[in-house]
Amino acid sequence: MTPRQQWLTKVRRLVVKVGTGLLTDAQQKLSQPQIRQLVAQLAALRQQNLEIILVSSGAIGAGMACFGWAQRPKRLPELQAAAAVGQCKLMAIYDESFQQHGLTVAQILLTHADLKNRTRHLNAKNTLLTLLRAGVIPIINENDTVSVDEIRFGDNDQLGALTAALLDVDLFVILSHIPGLYADRHARDSNTVISLVESITPKIEALAGGTSRVTSVGGMKSKIAAAKIVTRCGIPMIIACGDDPHILTKILHGDDVGTFFVPHPHRLPQRKRWIAFFQQPTGRLHVDDGARAALCDAGRSLLAKGVTHIEGQPRAGDVVSICDRTGTEFARGLLRDGPVVVHRDDLVIL
Repeated sequence: MTPRQQWLTKVRRLVVKVGTGLLTDAQQKLSQPQIRQLVAQLAALRQQNLEIILVSSGAIGAGMACFGWAQRPKRLPELQAAAAVGQCKLMAIYDESFQQHGLTVAQILLTHADLKNRTRHLNAKNTLLTLLRAGVIPIINENDTVSVDEIRFGDNDQLGALTAALLDVDLFVILSHIPGLYADRHARDSNTVISLVESITPKIEALAGGTSRVTSVGGMKSKIAAAKIVTRCGIPMIIACGDDPHILTKILHGDDVGTFFVPHPHRLPQRKRWIAFFQQPTGRLHVDDGARAALCDAGRSLLAKGVTHIEGQPRAGDVVSICDRTGTEFARGLLRDGPVVVHRDDLVIL
């Protein structure tokens, strides 16, 4: 068996993320045929007793069409207005399409604040698990009408990755118009798609670019960032072309389609995932070589004597980045007072 087949035969729960470009037509309007094609694939997987979570972009794109805007607006009130109008239209199409397959959907709108706060984090997880147990398909999107930072800087690749980490899924799939990660970002030939990424190196990151689509944000750069999250959690990820009406079947069959990101062999516990990926570090601790070796190689805690200097004003209980002499972040952890600055139990090596 190939590495991807070894992982994909175990899939029982998966997150599928679809971008705006895949859901809209040449006029930047929601494409009902495209959405119904996607829904048919998801319904077929649900009939195989797989648990499906759909992370769907498209609200702002749908709202743009309603307002007659040809370009994604830059002003925050216009973005929020587009999201408010478009989300209704998007969910109406999803609801009708899934009903044709006898399936019920639920709308879940999240912000980073919902996943950062520990209580809200657990509430969101419990709600989603309850829906899955009932056979309902959750459809998740960012709450763009209120999440200011996410509209300006975020994307649903990251939200999909965090959802995958939250629910401890077996696979995270990103579908878009592209067939995968190209070996040459300037020569976009399907024959140059990288089939397998064993680790995300600086060379792999250098292959990623942004997006030129008027309704979209992110691009390959955000997909690689999402891959770094899920693979560190021990979850495999695939980037593939959603234009293929059978792409999900091919993926779960183990066919050589798209780009497969091999996960870390050890899954991070949920609490360490929350520390590493659901928090925004409030400061940076720079450490000497001895401290880095103690953390990475010897499994030790970070002692105050190993810290050379601190950026920001983090307080005890805050999540901090831990950086080496070059300023490269290699770990995150919860800050504490005393000679032990970050205890091993509160530390994640990235």
